[in-house]
Amino acid sequence: MINSISDVYNQCHAVIAEVEKAIIGKKTLIAQILAACLAGGHILLEDFPGLGKTILAKSLASALGLEFKRIQFTPDLLPGDITGSYIYDRSTNEFVLRRGPVFSQIILADEINRASPKTQSALLEAMQEVQVTLEGETMKLTEPFIVLATQNPIEYEGTFPLPEAQLDRFLIKLAVGYPGLEDEQEILRRRRERLQDQVEIHQVLDAESLMKMRQVVERIFVEPDLENYIARLVHATRGDKRIAVGSSPRGSLALLKLSRAQAVLEGRDYVLPDDIKSFVSPALGHRLILEPEFWMRRKAVEEILQNILETVPVPVIRVIK
Repeated sequence: MINSISDVYNQCHAVIAEVEKAIIGKKTLIAQILAACLAGGHILLEDFPGLGKTILAKSLASALGLEFKRIQFTPDLLPGDITGSYIYDRSTNEFVLRRGPVFSQIILADEINRASPKTQSALLEAMQEVQVTLEGETMKLTEPFIVLATQNPIEYEGTFPLPEAQLDRFLIKLAVGYPGLEDEQEILRRRRERLQDQVEIHQVLDAESLMKMRQVVERIFVEPDLENYIARLVHATRGDKRIAVGSSPRGSLALLKLSRAQAVLEGRDYVLPDDIKSFVSPALGHRLILEPEFWMRRKAVEEILQNILETVPVPVIRVIK
């Protein structure tokens, strides 16, 4: 049974330990992704090919005990290839539903920005409403429903920028990054010793357990001053002259949910300012549209958000132990 903060804490760190068997040296990244899963959101990973994004998604699904489907996005992929469609069955003389891969619990949308915006948008209803509408019929998806999408940097050939409406539906955007020298040596050592490419990941949770863990996260206490802090951080993105379009209210909600999940991952039943700060860039960065003169500057979004963090006063929270 999962009822308490300590139960969720122990299970989460067991999941992280399992995923670390396959993804070495990325404990913080794994914890951030798990926080997004606890918060009930979708994750976007942007980085260069070959850094382990796909194996990360597969390992996470195995450890969480969730049904997993992978969709390889290509320029010729159609919306019906994702959602499914009705096909004519000659044996019964009627149309039957052929369910697409979206009818799963963890969806790996691999290289999502290689497909056209029309196909990318096929996931919009599923991501926001946890349902799919086909031929006028609305069908609920099985919860938990998590989209873990990967995309190549926009400089790569054959990529289409994700529509702003879809970017806004990702709770968090992260980068995997290259491993350090020692971590890369460890990757080689482990591969040599296990004598195969496949890494065995043991199941830690199941769908019912994850949903109960989400209920525990919902009970995490947030001071009103911290809610005000979140609102002021997001409001600052709308008044910055370097930003053409600031974060939507979904950014505020993302910070609230992620900070509560982070508190649980650290074994606390209350949120601290540092919980909020740690997710400002991952939760807000992809929701901003910069002024044209900043489009080509690398790290411009991170620099602007860091400047906002430095200028918005941090509330003083009295912790009673």
